[in-house]
Amino acid sequence: MATKQTADQAVRQVLGEVLGLSAERVAAFDADTPLFGALPELDSMAVAGVLTELEDRLGILIEDDEVDGDMLETFGALTDFVAARLPT
Repeated sequence: MATKQTADQAVRQVLGEVLGLSAERVAAFDADTPLFGALPELDSMAVAGVLTELEDRLGILIEDDEVDGDMLETFGALTDFVAARLPT
């Protein structure tokens, strides 16, 4: 459970910082909150920044071939993707 919580907190912080979203807006995200295609701030360039920051903060590696629309579709999908890469 700690892994999921760590991923949730990291994804919220990174989305807020990289995309310039308010803490209140990011705090309101739930698992079904749509991301890519729904947040104008999250364009293809911002995706690279978000993923790089997550790698740096969490010490994980995200391969280019792992990045797709499904993992960026919702907040929950991105959090699950990140949690699966964290050491247990």
